[in-house]
Amino acid sequence: MEAVDGGTRPRRVRWTLGAGSVSTGAGWAQPLVDGNVPSVVRRWALTVLTATFGVVVLASQLAAGLPVVGGVEFLIFLAVAFAVSPRAFPRSMGAAEAQRASAADGLPIVYWRPGCRYCLQLRFSLGRLARRAHWVDIWHDPEGAAAVRAITGGNETVPTVVFDAEAVVNPDRGWLRERLRY
Repeated sequence: MEAVDGGTRPRRVRWTLGAGSVSTGAGWAQPLVDGNVPSVVRRWALTVLTATFGVVVLASQLAAGLPVVGGVEFLIFLAVAFAVSPRAFPRSMGAAEAQRASAADGLPIVYWRPGCRYCLQLRFSLGRLARRAHWVDIWHDPEGAAAVRAITGGNETVPTVVFDAEAVVNPDRGWLRERLRY
C-alpha cells in the first residue's frame, strides 16, 4: 500500500513481458525484477505445461483414429495438472500470518512451492490432516522464502516445517502426521 492523498490505496504494478505488459492490483504479485519470472506465472507454469501436453497427446491420438485412448490419456494429464497445481494445496497464507496463527493454535507451518515433488508427496500423504497445518507458498510470499533461506542456510529447500520453534527440512511424513493429530 502507498499513501495517496492522505489515505492508503493499493498500488498498481506494471510488468513488461517482451512486447506486451500486464497490469495487476497490489498484493498477490510482484513486478518483474532483474529478469525474474513473476510469481503468478511461475506458480502455474507446471500446471499449464502439463495440461498443454495433454492437449497435444489428445490431438495426436485423435489424428491416429484413437479417440478413446486420447480421451483417457487427456483425463490422466488433467488429473496430474491438478495435482501439481497450487489448488491441490490448502489455502496458502503469508509467513507473518502463519507465524501468528501457529503461535495461537500450536499447529505447524509448512513452507512449500508449487511443482515441488516432495511437497506434493507430503501434501497427499497427509490427506485431510494437511488442512490443519498453516501452508506458506514461498513463491507467493517473499517473507516465507526469506524464512526458509534463514532456516536452510541460504537455500529455498522445501518442504520445510516449523513446529514449536523446531525446523525440519523434508520431514518424515509420519512425524508430521503425529503433530497434526494432537
